Amino acid sequence: MEKIVFTEKERQQTLKLYRSILRTIHDVTPMHQIRAVRDLLKEAIQSGAIQRSIPEVNPIVRNLNTASIVCKEMGLRHSSVISAMLLDVVHAKCLSIEEAEKRFGSSVAGILRGLTRVNELYDRNAAIETENFRNLLLSFAQDGRVILIMIADRLNTMRVLKFYPEEERIKIAREASYLFGPLAHRMGLYNIKTELEDLSMKFIHSGIYQEIARKLDETKLSRDQYIHDFIEPLKKRVDSTVSFEYEIKGRTKSISSIWNKLKKQKIPFEDIYDLFAIRIIIDTDTAMEKPACWQVYSIVTDMYTPNTARLKDWLSIPKSNGYESLHITVMGPQGRWVEVQIRSRRMDEIAERGLAAHWKYKGLRGEQGLDDMLTRIREILESPETSSARLMDDFRLDLYSDEIYVFTPKGEVHKLPKGATVLDFAYSIHTNLGSRCVGAKVDGKNVPIRYVLKSGDQVEVQTATNQTPKQDWVNYVVTSKARNRIRQTLKEVAQKEAEFGRESLKRKFKNRKIEYDEALLMKVVKKLKFRTVTDFFADLGAQRQDINHVIELYLDVEKVERQAFETVEQRSAESYFLETVPEKTGVKEDVLLIDQQLSGIDYKLAKCCNPIYGDDVFGFVSSTGGIKIHRIDCSNAPQMMERFGYRVVKARWAGKSEGSSYPVTLQVVGNDDIGIVTNITSLISKEAGVSLRSISIDSTDGLFRGQLTIMVSDTRQLNGVIKRIKAIKGVKQVDRTN
Repeated sequence: MEKIVFTEKERQQTLKLYRSILRTIHDVTPMHQIRAVRDLLKEAIQSGAIQRSIPEVNPIVRNLNTASIVCKEMGLRHSSVISAMLLDVVHAKCLSIEEAEKRFGSSVAGILRGLTRVNELYDRNAAIETENFRNLLLSFAQDGRVILIMIADRLNTMRVLKFYPEEERIKIAREASYLFGPLAHRMGLYNIKTELEDLSMKFIHSGIYQEIARKLDETKLSRDQYIHDFIEPLKKRVDSTVSFEYEIKGRTKSISSIWNKLKKQKIPFEDIYDLFAIRIIIDTDTAMEKPACWQVYSIVTDMYTPNTARLKDWLSIPKSNGYESLHITVMGPQGRWVEVQIRSRRMDEIAERGLAAHWKYKGLRGEQGLDDMLTRIREILESPETSSARLMDDFRLDLYSDEIYVFTPKGEVHKLPKGATVLDFAYSIHTNLGSRCVGAKVDGKNVPIRYVLKSGDQVEVQTATNQTPKQDWVNYVVTSKARNRIRQTLKEVAQKEAEFGRESLKRKFKNRKIEYDEALLMKVVKKLKFRTVTDFFADLGAQRQDINHVIELYLDVEKVERQAFETVEQRSAESYFLETVPEKTGVKEDVLLIDQQLSGIDYKLAKCCNPIYGDDVFGFVSSTGGIKIHRIDCSNAPQMMERFGYRVVKARWAGKSEGSSYPVTLQVVGNDDIGIVTNITSLISKEAGVSLRSISIDSTDGLFRGQLTIMVSDTRQLNGVIKRIKAIKGVKQVDRTN
């Protein structure tokens, strides 16, 4: 084997890169390891073990470039950088994994082992867009840093792709766009993601790329002048208003993002108004970042009319990948819309450099704290709103045989359990999409909703406006999300049908001049073997039950009841009068732990759901700053958590104050008989620690509905009272109403 011959330019590049990397890692890497890396590279070169696979690309320079990206653009150090530098040495069999572990430690050995396994996967020529390539790729990379080095290596390759054989360029570029770009994006490596997308487009869609680049170049002078005209008056206003340092600059959007806009909006290049964005970067303390950003926002919108529909507030709630910024679109000079991004210096660095900036702002040296960093990335990638695959679990990645990865037509990844169907996939994207799903195209072929997906499938959901969930859909899904959404929708449909059925029956009764008695109807429902009255009315509403047959049964039951009770004199429950004075009990509140195990915080029990000791509860920070305690099943809870999740705090009962009691309102439904109400009040009076505060009775159609407010000490006592009231003969239903 011939050793690599370095040109003078390559020699200079090698020395420059090596010294630059050395300056970055010297404070966290022992000198003997630095010398060992240098010696191993020399030995591999001199032995001829490392060869040029691409004539114009020196493999040593290429390796050092990858290591430079890893440390300079990603912020990784020590183990990751050494591993990147030694990768070709290991591939050339000049260094074994075992020897690497002895000389550089287990961390370096683990990364090199993962990179070697990934290389083996490539050697098998696994097709990137079929089967479970991503799953396999990630399972081979056992250490999370392996993924980062892979991204750096692919970026390095894309930068010199013009030297590769023509038949390889498209394949490599497609992988960069399809796999590595999305991975970089999910890690917050925005600059790397953008460069990968642009370089991929340059080779995959060369003509379009060159055309957009040419048009951008042609409009550069006018664009620069417009940016100047927009910024100058704004700078004067900001200078006269704020005391902190700041920077305003214009940034032309990437070619790939412009192309995506052209495709999405289906407009010519000349009609795109936002080819650039104005960025205002504020230098201020972390504690003052948000107020300063909103102050600048106020100045901008005072000068230029804002489009409030396009306000994007990622200050209050950052994106899942850590992105923080405030975006507003305003009407600039010449009636043109301009996007303005407002952020702090810290936010800007994190947005541009992702992990590297996290290292800086967390004050981490070397790879200290890598566990927390990569765990955070794992949480980001596993969250429902993201579209990338699972990366790591305590630095480990295994081949998950119980999970599959499927893709949308745009290449977004969705993780589903093994056995998931088209219907599962549709519901994983959006409830409405699932509810209207009639099938899908999987890899271009039409399949039904119950089609079981495989890893690597590309799925395009097909919908119809008149489609609604069916009962048997529950058997076509395996995910709890899809199953719950189907059942919820079916329940809503059933409720609508039940309401229609109830109205239809009452209208029929009125037409035939039959007195409507709910108690008698309950007997008919029971006779027809319906589990609930809602099911009965839903069947009527859907015309699955003959309404005339129901009326005939009702008349038969009415006749039997009339004969049995025509000699019995009854008094209505409405005549019941509560003679006792409601007992007054102590209202000393129990102790709650709120948020991070904090006690002694002022709070109030919410009136909308009246929580009592023993209820599962949460705290909600009100607009006035106080904390209201709500039950988890409060009717307002879903809206509060969805719209104001950042104001929700954890809360739990920590102790019980002696003598404390809480008001609870119960709704009781039963036969219209004063004797039943008397039995209920008698039962309550005999319950130790329970008192009846108030009662109101309303009777109609042979049934009474009572609202009872009782004082109880906790949920255990309340549940006992409800159970005993339900056992009273003639009582049909007991519910807690608050």
